[in-house]
Amino acid sequence: MNQAMGRPPRRRPVETREHAASGSGASPRSKPIRVALERGGPGASAGERTSIRRVREPLLRWYDAHRRDLPWRRSRDPYAIWISEAMLQQTRVETVIPYWERFLARFPDVGSLARAEQDDVYALWTGLGYYSRARNLKAAAESIVADHGGRLPDTAEGLRTLPGIGRYTAGAVASIAFEREEPLVDGNVVRVFARLENVEEDSGEKAIVERFWALAAELVAGPRPGDLNQALMELGATLCTPKRPQCLICPVRAGCLAQAAGRAESLPRKAKRTAVRPLRALAVAIDRRGALLAARRPASGLMAGLWELPGGLLEDGEEAKDHAARIVREKVGLEVRELEPVGRVEHVFTHRRLALEVFRARALPGTRVALADYTAHRWVDAEGLLALAHAGSTRKALGLLGLCDEDSARAAGRSRK
Repeated sequence: MNQAMGRPPRRRPVETREHAASGSGASPRSKPIRVALERGGPGASAGERTSIRRVREPLLRWYDAHRRDLPWRRSRDPYAIWISEAMLQQTRVETVIPYWERFLARFPDVGSLARAEQDDVYALWTGLGYYSRARNLKAAAESIVADHGGRLPDTAEGLRTLPGIGRYTAGAVASIAFEREEPLVDGNVVRVFARLENVEEDSGEKAIVERFWALAAELVAGPRPGDLNQALMELGATLCTPKRPQCLICPVRAGCLAQAAGRAESLPRKAKRTAVRPLRALAVAIDRRGALLAARRPASGLMAGLWELPGGLLEDGEEAKDHAARIVREKVGLEVRELEPVGRVEHVFTHRRLALEVFRARALPGTRVALADYTAHRWVDAEGLLALAHAGSTRKALGLLGLCDEDSARAAGRSRK
């Protein structure tokens, strides 16, 4: 699929695609942004646009000279650009590259993705995390085929009607793939704007986020909107970094208020992060004639739709060894024997830290699987389980059992090269 023929390859980086958080409230210290908007709103004349637009030309010149050579930047295909945007959310560029290449090789267009089995999409996604992105990609592909003639909508408004495409992704795809003057704001853009305008308020406050979106809309208006958006994110990813920003070689240093005030490294300011919630659980590798039982989690909630060794959560004060047989019986209906503790693995999710007690056991002959909570099961070998979409905690458990060499799907992907 090649909907944007005739335009030069374009694309952007960003070490991660962080979504700007929403909040509430404003502060009188936001004056630099207010001045910028008063002088240069979308309806202002060219002469009145005096604040944020000062950085447009030097930013584009720098991008032309220094942008990284990333594979999606060589593509003119809106579908390929959309896939990269989905993968880059919350994930580092160097991690995404091999995943993007494998995904496009297996699903080269919207139609092939729409026809795919969800498990096949998950399998190629394993290791990227945030699996709702993979579910939404397939759902959106189905909608594109059914409702849009197999072609991605070419406006931000149209793109936002698709599952999983929000304000940021719509702006990115519309500007990069279709040259629409659509703004975008991610974590890198927040950092650049907070420093350019010397914003001392919490960058997650709703009022501040909306001001950043207004600045982005002002800046993107004009030629090369896709390159402009990518240049903003490239700047935040490579020079205007969270720690030790390289102000001396920054192309927009002369217009940076935070650098002039000597506080670039201390911005943006963010509210304290939500504390990581500890979870305790157990998992049991149940053997039946040399095969392991794999169970699929529900379609919503933590690790939705992923496959794992059966088990369950432990309450405070519960000892895993005292409850493993009961949990197995309740969750999958099996009686087990030779239950043996193997050890514990830890895995950190976005706001949760999981301590997983791992056991091995044998299924008692004559008992049959009867699922509760789980949606499907398979008897597989370790390699078969690893071929299914699974969380990092499951791979770590298999490693503890001596059934897997790599501690992550990403490491496994690197070892296959």
